Formats: sequence, C-alpha cells, structure tokens
Amino acid sequence: MTTPRLEIRDIIKSFGGRRVVDNVALTVMPGQVTCLLGPSGCGKSTTLRIIAGVDMQDSGTIHVDGKLVCDTITRVPPEGRSIGLMFQDFALFPHLSVAENVGFGLRGGVKTNAPRIGELLERVGMTRHLKAYPHELSGGEQQRVALARALAPRPKIMLMDEPFSGLDDRLRDDIRDETLAVLKEEGAGVLLVTHEPHEAMRMADEIALMRDGKIVQRGAPYNIYNAPKDKQAAGFFSDINVIQGTVSGALTDTPFGQFLAPGVPDGTNVDIVIRPQHLKIDFDRAGRGPNPTPSDGTPARGIVQRARFMGNESLVEFKMDFDGGILRAAVPSVFLPKVGTPLWLMIRRDKCFVFPR
Repeated sequence: MTTPRLEIRDIIKSFGGRRVVDNVALTVMPGQVTCLLGPSGCGKSTTLRIIAGVDMQDSGTIHVDGKLVCDTITRVPPEGRSIGLMFQDFALFPHLSVAENVGFGLRGGVKTNAPRIGELLERVGMTRHLKAYPHELSGGEQQRVALARALAPRPKIMLMDEPFSGLDDRLRDDIRDETLAVLKEEGAGVLLVTHEPHEAMRMADEIALMRDGKIVQRGAPYNIYNAPKDKQAAGFFSDINVIQGTVSGALTDTPFGQFLAPGVPDGTNVDIVIRPQHLKIDFDRAGRGPNPTPSDGTPARGIVQRARFMGNESLVEFKMDFDGGILRAAVPSVFLPKVGTPLWLMIRRDKCFVFPR
C-alpha cells in the first residue's frame, strides 16, 4: 500500500480565542493534487502555514512519507520537512539571475548544481533566460522560474498558496496546465490553496471544501460538484436558484409541482436548489422547439425581468407567477427576450438538490 506523501491529523489552531483551523485532516498521495478550496478567511492559508512549519498548531500531527514531522512536542524545522512553497508574489530575489534564483536553496551553488538547474529551466521553457534578472521577465516567466526554484531541492510535497492569482486570465490557464504537468512528473504531492472553484475544478484530483475552519466536504471534482453537501456548497461552485418550501407528507409545493422530500419531517422548511443551466425555457409553449420530456415535470410561467448576453450563453431573469420569486435561466448562445415577455419554464428534477433550511 502506497504511503501518503502528506498526512495531517486533527489539526487545531486558535488565534485570540477563535478557532481558525478546526480538526482538519487530509492525506495527499504521490503525484496527487488536492485543492483546499474556500472563501477568504476560512483557514486555508493558516493550514498551509502550519504544514510548512511557519506556524505551530495547538494540537494534531503532521506526517511526511509516514514520518512524524510535527506534533505538540516534536517539531522538525521548515527546512527539514522536504516541502516546497509557491506563493502569489513569486518572491524571486531581484539581485539574482534566473539561474541563481533556481539554485539558491541548493548546496554547492550554481556551478555545482548546473545540471539540475539546466534540467528544470528546460522543463519550464526558460533556458534562454538563464542569465536574465526578474525585472526583465513577464509575470508568466517569473511564475515558471518560481516553480523551477521550488522544485530544485526535489521536495516530496509542494504547497501552493494562490500561486496564479497575479496572472491575467489568458495566461493563467496555460501556466496552470504547464505547472501541473511538471509537478506530476516530479511525483510530488501537491496541496493547492485557492478561493476560485474554476481553478480547483481544473487542477485537482481531490477537492477539500473548507468553511469556518472546518473541511465540510471532500471528493473528486465531479462528485463534489454534482452531490454538494448543502446549499452553501452548491452555491460556492456556481450560481444557484433557490425555491423555498415546507414539507407536508414528504412533499413540497413549488411552481413546478410537488417535490419529494423523503425522510424530512412535516413542517420542515426546505430549500430546493437548481443551477441556472438546468432551468429550461419551454419553447414548445412559445410555438418552437420539442415537447418537454416527462422528467421535467410541471411547467411554470415567469415574466422576463432582464436578459444579458454573457459570451457563450445568455442569462435570463424571471419573476415567477406562482410566488413572485426570481429565477435565472442560462440559455446557450444568444437569447435576449424583451422585458415583460411571459415564458414557460421547466426544470431538470434530476439536477435539483433538496436541503433542510
């Protein structure tokens, strides 16, 4: 059985009497990318700092390749943990060349480690910038140098704290993909901190969703997106519509007919959550398109309040006749009906989530 590159058990950390990391446990296997995802202030970066050895936990243990590196008694210093670090600001030394930056943490200097430095710069496409200085490089080039420097000592674990947020959108995707490929080749276990769901979905083998110091859900990106634990988890990954109701006889009345709420006691208030892309306009009732499928249930009428073209889809906002609630539908391509237009809507019942409120 393969030993995890990183294993943290029941980490707790408090500041000023407030618990900012609350019984966090994680494992990261060799070559695996785990994203610690959550809003600002939820404890992600503090967790990373504890693993790196910058901060000390109040309780819990940290293991690297099965060996204890830190508990409340034993503490291996940061430089002895075989952990690489990458941050948003790259932190390159302005007075050192690219080669000198990459070789900074290696024993013996640049000349002794020239083969390793050359190998890494070739892998990140920076060989021709060997003698350049950081101020002569673009943001993407600086990111590549920072990656090469972090990998130079052959760390077992790579900790990355919002490392791509300083790059423009077009460049960011390319750099992320290149970085991920190099890290997987090196066999390092990667723990990436981000507040961007798109980044986590793009990079992660596993996502750990964090809120108020706790990991509230873990899983593969597909699973965590399609089976969120609660309304907040669903809403973190995309826009959502919320239809409120009350359970009676395991059923809840909605504009789209009754919804099953098995196992939920009568009188419980519930939120029925559906993403805009699963709210469909029934063009058949407008004289166009196919008949709705039986699984889509009862149509409901709404009045267009606003329509916006978003590039690859249109977002149309409706005020529903049933209860005056506002629902948003994402329609592929261009669809911009006039404000005040009545249209009938359908929902994908198999894509809805029912959560007690």
